[in-house]
Amino acid sequence: MPPTIAELVDALPHDEGDEHEDQSPQQLLRELVSTLSTRPVPTGRLSRLWSLGTLQAKIAAGYLAYWVRSSYAGADESERLLNETHLKAALGLLGGMTYLRGAVMKVGQMLASYPDILPAQFIEALETLHFEAPPMHFSLLRELVERELGGDPEDVFDEFETTAFAAASLGQVHRARLKSGQPVAVKIQYPGIARTIRSDFRNLSALLLPMRLSGDWDNLKEQFEEMRRVLELETDYEQEARFMRTARSAFGEDDEIVVPRVYDEYSTRRVLTMDYLDGLHVGDFLATGPTRERCDRHGSQIALATLRLYYRFRLTYADPNPGNFIFLPDGRLGLIDFGCCRVLNDEEWAWSRQCDDAIDAGPQERREAVIRGAALTEAQRSDTDRIEHLERISDWLWEPFRTSGPFDFQDETYLKRGIELITEAMRRRYVRSMPVLNWLLRLFFGFRSLAYRLGARIDMRALYEQEVRQAKG
Repeated sequence: MPPTIAELVDALPHDEGDEHEDQSPQQLLRELVSTLSTRPVPTGRLSRLWSLGTLQAKIAAGYLAYWVRSSYAGADESERLLNETHLKAALGLLGGMTYLRGAVMKVGQMLASYPDILPAQFIEALETLHFEAPPMHFSLLRELVERELGGDPEDVFDEFETTAFAAASLGQVHRARLKSGQPVAVKIQYPGIARTIRSDFRNLSALLLPMRLSGDWDNLKEQFEEMRRVLELETDYEQEARFMRTARSAFGEDDEIVVPRVYDEYSTRRVLTMDYLDGLHVGDFLATGPTRERCDRHGSQIALATLRLYYRFRLTYADPNPGNFIFLPDGRLGLIDFGCCRVLNDEEWAWSRQCDDAIDAGPQERREAVIRGAALTEAQRSDTDRIEHLERISDWLWEPFRTSGPFDFQDETYLKRGIELITEAMRRRYVRSMPVLNWLLRLFFGFRSLAYRLGARIDMRALYEQEVRQAKG
């Protein structure tokens, strides 16, 4: 289970002379949450760029101070100082991302899904972005709710809790009750959040300017625009509602997978009202000491959900982070948050089916699928090192589907091998790909990271064959 913000602050030592040395960790936490909750999200391009630059400078200064202090310390003391510096920097990063929210916070959530990419202190801090991001004060959101639903939230609903029970990158969620008595969750978008995404991408576009000289610029630009488009669409809750209705139609009682019902009369482009699912997120679920069999079962449910959406509707559930799955008391799995979804077009689907055929085919067929997915230029098709490395990544991805019987995702060497392969590909600048592959990789890695955390054994081959067979009719 990821530590809470309070636990992270509690672990942070105070240096003598620290301006906060007289404050308890709880006071520091309350100060952080109170400050962030009452500050509106900065939306301007320059203000967001300044905030990021200030955050980077603070983190760099912390590591410079560590370097100076460790020069006069022994090995044990240097290790302690480094861990302390990591934790301070991680808390600074957590606070900065929580303040900026939007695309910046999305990056933090994605990084938290990949162990070993960053120091453990950073991963532990960033994991709280899935569960414990300090919510914005409701006074900043009330006007938006009134404008979207035509009345004060306490009047529109029979009951409405003004304190959010969940907050994330684009919005926060409140418990409420309809006039009919139905308990619901109301997701409210932060004011101006769509503008923050446009600002972040304009800033990033400027940073990428030197890469215009690269031979891969045309493809990088295409990937960049695709990422911007999908993230901007996440701010359209009407689209998310359509995806939820599609997903809800995909599962029957026997599947034991629940997608909340959407209440259209209480939903708009910026407010989404749905059934409230009362269950546990993965950290709290694991803290109950579940049996290996139950973890296997939930892992199989997650695999079934993603495979069915993909093969029946060409729908990529591209945000399989721990906060989007609810483990219900009766053994069912709740599937929530359909903002980050991507439907494959005909060309992308044809390539996907080529990959399916290549799973059990010979090396030449697999190589052709890899080359097509990587969108290689004519010159790059003769780069043997590049193609062989991309094939190793593909083999890693396909390994669970080639295995007969349950695949043991608890094997940490499997997950680490995949992260090392992707990291090496980035180091070598093997960045060309079909734009949709970015979302597929996010799905593949997110699912494998979650299955590893559950320690689940999943018969991926059987589930895959079942869903492909049913999709073909």
